[in-house]
Amino acid sequence: MFARWDRMAKQFTRVGKDIAIAVKTGGPDPDTNPALRRCMQNAKSFNMPKDRVEAAIKRAMGKEMENYEEILYEGYAPHGVAVLVETATDNHVRTVANIKSHFNKGGGSLGNSGSVSFQFRKMGVFKLKPEGLNAEDMELELIDFGLEELGEGTGENGEDVLVVRCGFSDFGNMQKALEEKNIIPISAETEWIPGTLVELNEEQAQEVLKLVDRLEQDEDVQKVFHNLK
Repeated sequence: MFARWDRMAKQFTRVGKDIAIAVKTGGPDPDTNPALRRCMQNAKSFNMPKDRVEAAIKRAMGKEMENYEEILYEGYAPHGVAVLVETATDNHVRTVANIKSHFNKGGGSLGNSGSVSFQFRKMGVFKLKPEGLNAEDMELELIDFGLEELGEGTGENGEDVLVVRCGFSDFGNMQKALEEKNIIPISAETEWIPGTLVELNEEQAQEVLKLVDRLEQDEDVQKVFHNLK
């Protein structure tokens, strides 16, 4: 139960920062701010209460609100597994020191910009409720909006979902296309997809996952991606 609460608190914090960045960039009106609409959809998928979402938007409009900077860190976990760490921080000196410490204590190493990211591709990932949707028809309808992959997957609570992937540059086009078709995604996010995967035995994989978990617990970390199979 406590682990679930911790995970939920982390998700709420992450979405709150996403909302702050979206509001600072495009304003507080979700009707004219696609990034904010996306954040609100993601908040709903995490069961974040509506009043907390509204409070986060109001806070983001305040002059005293922190200005978060989005920084990507790259490094290696044990056994050569590549790791990307997306952060949103109001103090990059603190963040880089913490990230470096996590890598060192977890048996990995923090790398320079470009040392790992070339092994990944940034993509838009939309998770949809499969009810009432025909995958073959959708594939034909969305290919003109940048669709690259469409398949089955699982949501936050283990439910079946349809997963739509497009190139990062087509994220806005795909979001608009789904909205025009009255399809409201369960979640809409960007993810770093690895080109190749590293296969390890269970003991080695656990070493990698311990480092990933350590990074994910950091208050400045938004998401962690890796190429462990």
